[in-house]
Amino acid sequence: MGIREEIFYEGGPHVGDLILNLLIGLTVVGIPLTVGAIVRALWLRFRITDRRVTVMGGWMGRDRTDVIYSEIVKVVKVPRGVGIWGDMVLTLKNGSRLEMRAVPKFREVYDYINEKVTAKNPQYSGAANN
Repeated sequence: MGIREEIFYEGGPHVGDLILNLLIGLTVVGIPLTVGAIVRALWLRFRITDRRVTVMGGWMGRDRTDVIYSEIVKVVKVPRGVGIWGDMVLTLKNGSRLEMRAVPKFREVYDYINEKVTAKNPQYSGAANN
């Protein structure tokens, strides 16, 4: 068998994202935001382990993206929902980006990812990137 991964966080987006967008959806303008929040709540899942970040999403949760820490060159976090949850963007060596929306405990997740990236990628300077 392969090496077991230690899971730091596994689950879906913060429920507050859905609740807030359902309230916004009471207006005609907010309907697209509400649909997006419902799709995220149903099918978006995160798994952050000591070896990789995995995001499963898309229609019916069929898209899966795995990123190992040595491929990450920049991590940016943006608080949402009065700072209760947040969005994160991981920038990879090849220039592509992985967006993670409505991440629960995003500060702890950000610190954990930063710690792992710093250990695996010597060129990375986590303190310079918020």
